Amino acid sequence: MFIWTSGRGSTSYRHDEKRDHDLLDKRKTVTALKAGEDRAILLGLAMMVCSIMMYFLLGITLLRSYMQSVWTEETQCSLLNASITETFNCSFNCGPECWKISQYPCLQVYVNLTSSGQKLLLYHTEETMKINSECSYIPKCGKNYEESMSLVNVVMENFRKYQRFSCFYDPEGVQKNVILTKLYSSNVLFHSLVWPTCMMIGGVAIVAMVKLTQYLSLLCERIQRISR
Repeated sequence: MFIWTSGRGSTSYRHDEKRDHDLLDKRKTVTALKAGEDRAILLGLAMMVCSIMMYFLLGITLLRSYMQSVWTEETQCSLLNASITETFNCSFNCGPECWKISQYPCLQVYVNLTSSGQKLLLYHTEETMKINSECSYIPKCGKNYEESMSLVNVVMENFRKYQRFSCFYDPEGVQKNVILTKLYSSNVLFHSLVWPTCMMIGGVAIVAMVKLTQYLSLLCERIQRISR
């Protein structure tokens, strides 16, 4: 009788001990999953915040310049004249808190706008007109004037070689000039917005997947309680 009772008590003790171990393992698993879910949510939120900051920076820089650009229509331009007219002073950085004065040659290019037949001054980009409205092309300012002159001569000869090329003009007629290359085109804007958009989508997807997993886990627990 004593032997049988002792065996039953030992079996019950081992059963309780196993159940305690199972509960402890389950708690450890739940804690680890909770920590992983919290990290995933923080990662998703961080990605969304970074994408919003990138949108803001692009909005006040690239998008603003794109909206202000009036050279929206593309057409064909024919070269009328390309010549170096004069030289202008410029300053270049020669070290920490060091600036020196140099010069660069001014290249003027006049073209005939095929769509209207107007004679207009051509600028390299939108920024060229802001730097010096008298020059079509402005080389990088450097201490060696001969290098700048050589580069401008190469550009001038290319214009004379390719007499007809694509250019952009203002269809409203506010700007009486044309540009050769658009810095702020729709393609540049699209490629600039791709990365923040992907980051935003990734962040939203991570948070949504974690929340969905949590919801399914709670739903599974409720079903198990009902079935018991």
